[in-house]
Amino acid sequence: MTAIAITSATPTPFSLAPGATALIVIDMQRDFLLPGGFGESLGNDVGMLQKVVAPLADLIAAARTAGVPVIHTREGHRPDLSDCPPAKLLRGSPSQRIGDPGRFGRILIQGEYGHDIVDELAPIPGEVVIDKPGKGAFYATELQSVLADAGITQLLVTGVTTEVCVHTTVREANDRGYECLVVSDCVGSYFPEFQRVGLDMISAQGGIFGWVAPSSAVIDCLATFHTSKSA
Repeated sequence: MTAIAITSATPTPFSLAPGATALIVIDMQRDFLLPGGFGESLGNDVGMLQKVVAPLADLIAAARTAGVPVIHTREGHRPDLSDCPPAKLLRGSPSQRIGDPGRFGRILIQGEYGHDIVDELAPIPGEVVIDKPGKGAFYATELQSVLADAGITQLLVTGVTTEVCVHTTVREANDRGYECLVVSDCVGSYFPEFQRVGLDMISAQGGIFGWVAPSSAVIDCLATFHTSKSA
């Protein structure tokens, strides 16, 4: 099947290639999204991130139907914190730092309830889940080999937060030669101004890091994938 153009993408139409595309869902974890979690303990409005859940659930469903691989990431650390550098560990209130007891277990610790993905977006059997100790999904993880083994050259990028883990991952992917399309209503920030500027930075200067498009346009394209496979 030939590539299908998403004509509403910015800064130019984006040609989505069947068989070479994966959807990456970044850090949609309880510690970041739920009231009482780590994100809220830093003084953030978690409702800003919760807006992403419904459109992202629809996009994930469309990707699964179209046969597009869905890859999830979770930011977190080993229980002994051996993979958490001091500069990161000392962030936040002294009683609400990584590894401290929180409402959903030890904050951002692998295996704890808060470290896992929200129920609405939970991975299904067979989907890859990448546990990452840093902001970017490529740093100290197996993501590069997972993508290479699957023949992936394009990423539909979603998740939180737009200006931190999403941006870092897109920049890492861009340096590695991947074409990235950030799905504008499926990424979120605690800060509206960061959301706007973060998306603008992706597509600036003719697409310096990638493309941006709404989920409606991406879902329409994925539906074409599914229709073509069924024909």
